[in-house]
Amino acid sequence: MRPYLLLTPGPLTTTDSVKQVMMSDWCTWDEDYNVHIVEEVRHGLVDFATRNTEEYTAVLLQGSGSYCVESVIGTAVNPTDKLLILSNGAYGDRMGLISDYYKLSYCKLSFPETVTVSAEMVEHYLSEHPEITHVAVVHCETTTGVLNPLKEIAGVVKKYDKKLIVDAMSSFGGIPLDVAELDIDFMISSANKCIQGVPGFGFVIARRKELMQCKGNARSLSLDLYAQWEKMEKGHGKWRFTSPTHVVRAFKQAMQELADEGGVVARFKRYSENHRILVEGMRSLGFETLLPDAIQSPVITSFLYPKKEFDFKRFYMQLKENGFVIYPGKISQADTFRIGNIGDVFPDDFHRLIDTIRKIEY
Repeated sequence: MRPYLLLTPGPLTTTDSVKQVMMSDWCTWDEDYNVHIVEEVRHGLVDFATRNTEEYTAVLLQGSGSYCVESVIGTAVNPTDKLLILSNGAYGDRMGLISDYYKLSYCKLSFPETVTVSAEMVEHYLSEHPEITHVAVVHCETTTGVLNPLKEIAGVVKKYDKKLIVDAMSSFGGIPLDVAELDIDFMISSANKCIQGVPGFGFVIARRKELMQCKGNARSLSLDLYAQWEKMEKGHGKWRFTSPTHVVRAFKQAMQELADEGGVVARFKRYSENHRILVEGMRSLGFETLLPDAIQSPVITSFLYPKKEFDFKRFYMQLKENGFVIYPGKISQADTFRIGNIGDVFPDDFHRLIDTIRKIEY
């Protein structure tokens, strides 16, 4: 069932048991699906997100993670509000593009792709711009693998009493965080990331009192986050439009496997060990990481081309022939490629990867 391992930031390698549960069909109107799968997934997500479970709720939404980012921005930010976007990569920039489509009032505080968002600069900006109502930031920017200092950023945002939107697409489920402790209002992630499900839907962990103020705000029918939540609340797991039933069932299995592994802390430990073996091995072969270790996440790692004439396509194909699929780079500052450390992959897989790279010609 595995022609190769996906060493990517999602879709990623899933367990055979996650794949297997998709072999059954489900009725979207039946309690076996809505109550015993969808509702259990929603409650389980909140349990993973915080110890303060009464304050938060989970909304599932069809589509990729970007659908959920658009849903939050398009529902939570009013035309009379002003959004501050903190960006140091492609996914922060995408929030700006979404805001352009919705004709929202926003500004963007941009940072180089190889540095973290500066909480000090955010504080300076907020102190001079009291009109800001919402702040949006990407926790782990998979453009490079940089991990932004979410605790420090959140502290500044709440010091100035702004609403906080966090794209935790590539970190939730793999890097420990508590949305209540960080005072996050809307946190967004996707089924095919660190919880190790398959693509097809994303989800939002929302502070109930903030979500309840969003009724009638959305400028999109399908991406109306409040309407989706209201339907799920009143319908006990019912979706407004056709639910990706097989994908949701697979995600429930993936959530159980995360719990069985020991939860987010245990998964973070495995991902960090994968990352350590990868980086130490690649450096022993002469490769350099794009980022310094201090700001590098354990999710995905960017490496510089080892020489000017490096042929990434050839390198990629040779790895694929040996059972590994990696990612091209995504920045303009340097020639890079990326290797993901998340999914159903383990330290031994990265030892094998390093041995493979040692033997091939590049």
